[in-house]
Amino acid sequence: MAEEHKPRLASSLRGLLDTGLATAQTRLELLAVEAQEEKLRLTALLFNTLLSAVFLGFGVVFLAVFLTVLFWEEHRLLALGLGAVVLLAAGVLAASNAAREVKRGSRLFAASLGELARDRDALRPRE
Repeated sequence: MAEEHKPRLASSLRGLLDTGLATAQTRLELLAVEAQEEKLRLTALLFNTLLSAVFLGFGVVFLAVFLTVLFWEEHRLLALGLGAVVLLAAGVLAASNAAREVKRGSRLFAASLGELARDRDALRPRE
């Protein structure tokens, strides 16, 4: 009778180990997917940021030159001064937005951490 329990116990332990390994594998695959998504998101963000900075930079320079030439005879210093103030204000606004994004941080692995927390809750003994 004791010999009958050994195969069942070994089989149960193997099944438990298999289930644990399958859960760990699933969680690791989820981590890999999240890392890939974050990499793609950051690449797209960097590309779009650089592209928009280039286009906006050219646009602002051409606008400043246009306004300066437009008011060259009467108010060239006013046009240059206003252009400088607007550009500096836009730079400060962009820097504050960037600082806010850095403080907010990344949500990398948030889904995996949530799943692991649910797994731990499911394994805790109930009272």
